[in-house]
Amino acid sequence: MDDINEIFSRFPKSRSLLSAGFLEIYERHYRQNRTGETPASSLSRKMETWLHKKVAADVVNDHHKSTLELGAGTLNQLKYESTGPYDVVEPFTELYSKSADLNRVRKIYTDIDEIGASEKYDRITAIATFEHLTDLPRVVAKTCLLLDELGCLRISIPNEGTFLWKLGWKLTTGLEFRLSYGLDYGLLMAHEHVNTAYEIDRILRHFYEKVECSCFGINKSIAFYRFYLCTGPMKGKASEYLKSV
Repeated sequence: MDDINEIFSRFPKSRSLLSAGFLEIYERHYRQNRTGETPASSLSRKMETWLHKKVAADVVNDHHKSTLELGAGTLNQLKYESTGPYDVVEPFTELYSKSADLNRVRKIYTDIDEIGASEKYDRITAIATFEHLTDLPRVVAKTCLLLDELGCLRISIPNEGTFLWKLGWKLTTGLEFRLSYGLDYGLLMAHEHVNTAYEIDRILRHFYEKVECSCFGINKSIAFYRFYLCTGPMKGKASEYLKSV
């Protein structure tokens, strides 16, 4: 097991550069992938239902929990839950601007650092977001400070860094991507997914007293997705870390 300080030393990370060919089709592919417009992305969307439902499980019968969603994207999580007040962090306006659920959102932030220290939430959520964050430890530490003492962090992620996850996208989206554009989807994945599931796991366990993990698969090594429920935010440790970076 890697030392947590060694893991912290990897951050903030830098994204690999994309060639002109990737940049030309990047936005179009992203939209198609998020809306399930192609056969492979449609299959992925069906499988990703597990991610959304796991995150929403705590508000099936309780619609009065204040929520902050990180990386809210197209606001598609709101199809799976109804609770409020509901705030989001999403830097790309074009993703949510035409959403039918936009009126259900109270506040929209472009960065978690815009949220005042006095703001407190019952729950902070993220669906397929933490693998993308170049400064993940800072964001996780910030969630500790924004949660109520009895609040929880609920996140779901792809099982990035494992054989089954890589095999899964290679045989579906990766193959479709090469046939459509003649480009290596692995280069796009390396650009997007800067954090492995292992790194995310270690960072969560550093800042939260209790971390529970369940998998869409057999175990952490043989699974497509993971879900984490984190409680007991260690605010002192989080504040100490944030002062150091």
